[in-house]
Amino acid sequence: MKAKKSSAAMGRPRSFDMDKALDSALQVFWQKGYEGTSLSDLTKAMGINRPSLYAAFGDKGALFRKVLDRYQQGPAGYVREALKEPTARAVLERLFRSAAEVSATPGNPKGCLLVQGALACGNSAEPIRRELIARRAAGEAGVRRRFQRAKAEGDLPVNANPADLARFFVAVLHGMAVEAASGATRSQLRRIAEIAMRACPK
Repeated sequence: MKAKKSSAAMGRPRSFDMDKALDSALQVFWQKGYEGTSLSDLTKAMGINRPSLYAAFGDKGALFRKVLDRYQQGPAGYVREALKEPTARAVLERLFRSAAEVSATPGNPKGCLLVQGALACGNSAEPIRRELIARRAAGEAGVRRRFQRAKAEGDLPVNANPADLARFFVAVLHGMAVEAASGATRSQLRRIAEIAMRACPK
């Protein structure tokens, strides 16, 4: 007669909420950056031990990538929605308005995780820095494609350069994130956006 497998051998169901744990990790990484966040910070915030963290999410780098996905789907999801606006000006207005809101929302860490997560880092975190560069580049590419469409539809003038415009406006968005991290208020961020909008071709 075969012995029954123990519950440990069969594997126990996870005793924590994966979504809540990811949200907690997001807050820590957003506040402290990739290298500034320790495993102890993560396990404390997520309410789990290291073996559970590794089993559920992989190593710190793998967890950070999952957090980036969650950030882009959640707090930074406005970028995807803004690109659906009917005109280039409306796209920019929504991007800037939402960036000011998210970057300076009370209770949230200041700034943007994609910008500040690993601007400067040691050799061991170089793959993470490249990951963030790639994600920022993908965001700029999305804006560029939207401007190309706007130009083709006659919404932007024929002499407009979608690549240059995308690079400029995304640089302003990233600058707003840095200003927010330095303590800029929502009204100050909105003022930056108002000035930047003057560069939008008519």
